[in-house]
Amino acid sequence: MNAPHDAGRAQHALDPWLFGAAGVLLLLGLVMVASASMTIADKLHHDPFRFVERQAVFALVGVLAAIVALQVPLKVWERLAPVLLVVGFALIAVVLVPGIGREVNGSTRWIALGPLRLQPSEMARLCFVLWLAAYLVRHSAEVRGSFKGFAKPLGVLAGAAVLLLLEPDFGATVVLAATMFAMLFVGGVRLRDFGAVVVLAVAGFVAIALLQPYRVARLTAFMDPWADPFDTGFQLTQSLIAIGSGQLTGVGLGQSVQKLFYLPEAHNDFVFAVLAEELGFAGVLAVVLLFGVLVWRGLAIARAAAHAGHAFGSYLALGLTCWLGLQAFVNAGVTMGLLPTKGLTLPLLSAGGSSLIVACTAIGLIGRVHRELGQGGDALWSRKRATVEGAA
Repeated sequence: MNAPHDAGRAQHALDPWLFGAAGVLLLLGLVMVASASMTIADKLHHDPFRFVERQAVFALVGVLAAIVALQVPLKVWERLAPVLLVVGFALIAVVLVPGIGREVNGSTRWIALGPLRLQPSEMARLCFVLWLAAYLVRHSAEVRGSFKGFAKPLGVLAGAAVLLLLEPDFGATVVLAATMFAMLFVGGVRLRDFGAVVVLAVAGFVAIALLQPYRVARLTAFMDPWADPFDTGFQLTQSLIAIGSGQLTGVGLGQSVQKLFYLPEAHNDFVFAVLAEELGFAGVLAVVLLFGVLVWRGLAIARAAAHAGHAFGSYLALGLTCWLGLQAFVNAGVTMGLLPTKGLTLPLLSAGGSSLIVACTAIGLIGRVHRELGQGGDALWSRKRATVEGAA
């Protein structure tokens, strides 16, 4: 008697772990951006709340974007895949047009829209993940059976990589490549083809890194930042000092010393270092666990979608989860001196409108996959399997 009601409730269910973790990270990000940016905002704009107010507006827009993503059926995104591919290329190409792209710190990655700066590569990566998820569904047999099916997305990746490296944005290129390779691997690409291309891609990235003097300097500073702590190693040494100062429970919220013009980009790429200084190992562990929950639920939803026969939803959830998880890992690794500096934000925490809005949209899309599976995803598959076994 209650089946229709339960089905309707399942259809509209939200994953509490996914959205709970994302919500806590979003709120924590607002707190940390406020703490890390007040001093520099007061100096630059005579308004200590300038950056956190903007971040709050971006967070609101991001939440609205997530709500929209939750409402749009996945079949709409799947049909729009060819259009999204064109849009993705247009977004990363437009910044290279003289007079449109804006250079900041030696990179042309932004477009000025009045007082705001838009980073098109963030939205472009979302477009490419949506396109690849649809491609893997439409060309499943070709991807599994021949190199031709693998070569097409490789061509798309190569074209996107060239445009991103011209900005230059090496970090975004690495994250996009890793995400697409993960999706292609799960999509069933033959192992011999996959292995050969991965080796070539890694060799290519190493060559690109070594051919650019500023990237060589970053690699050198990463390996031994204390060899030149006042020049090439300055940012990393200040980050390590901040992390070390936090110890177990931190120096206290708002009490960071390194954010006082010592640590560059304290509210952007290195907000994790300020968090470690003010909240200590306990705060770092909490953030790692929250991202762990996001990755766990994203992969669980992708797996449930695969079991339920929802291939597009499965590939999409997998790609978006890999993207968010990998970017968080790289940002934390850079901050702690485990990886060379890449200039990537920490999803949901770092200041930056484009990154925050796109991350929220990605969470909304993963939530949409869960919604279309029904409440619990895995339970839906269990019921379907039980029905099939019973009929047999």
